[in-house]
Amino acid sequence: MLTVYSWPTPNGHKVHIMLEECALPYRAVAVDIGKGDQFKPEFLAISPNNKIPALHDPVGPDGSPYTVFESGAILLYLASKTGRFLPADDRGRFDVLQWLMFQMGGVGPMLGQNHHFRQYAPEKIPYAIDRYTNEARRLYGVMDKRLAQSAWIAGDSYTVADMAIYPWLRNWQNQGMDWADYPHLKRWFDTVGERPAVQRGVQVLADLRKPLTDDKTRAVLFGADQYKKR
Repeated sequence: MLTVYSWPTPNGHKVHIMLEECALPYRAVAVDIGKGDQFKPEFLAISPNNKIPALHDPVGPDGSPYTVFESGAILLYLASKTGRFLPADDRGRFDVLQWLMFQMGGVGPMLGQNHHFRQYAPEKIPYAIDRYTNEARRLYGVMDKRLAQSAWIAGDSYTVADMAIYPWLRNWQNQGMDWADYPHLKRWFDTVGERPAVQRGVQVLADLRKPLTDDKTRAVLFGADQYKKR
């Protein structure tokens, strides 16, 4: 059985969704990032960048145990393992990889910064809020334009690229977005959200998540604790 070490964040959810879509037997082990579980030596041994999620496969590519960290890499690993949600032909596969990299390099980091400065920063910095809200609008616009021409983000079929992007847009309201400005993206968002596996995936570990309101949690996630040498 696969083991995913995770927490109910967008990066965690996209792997949970893939596991559900593939109907793979797995267990989810909570890594409470608010308490600092991500810095424990046993987690760092499988995720050296101290980020969730990480995956352990007892039957890896050569038949022996294998671990994978980084959510995008995990999606590709599971796609390779199952032969699902990533086209076999070169053109289709690279179409998906482009949009997966778009999420990893743009959507995730920029919307993460947007959410941080709008919701969690100890002081409201107008420059930062404006910068990342405007970048979020730009990225939403890129996706909306794409989805005016395509049923799914990477083409005619649902793929790991859709799974990677969807969880990051669930907080659209806190990101300062208005769906009225992105009708094609909204159509896609609703369609993805109706999938039973997606609905199950975003509920994995969701009952454990708590608001990030106390100073200790903020110090672990955003303060000096994050930058200690380990």
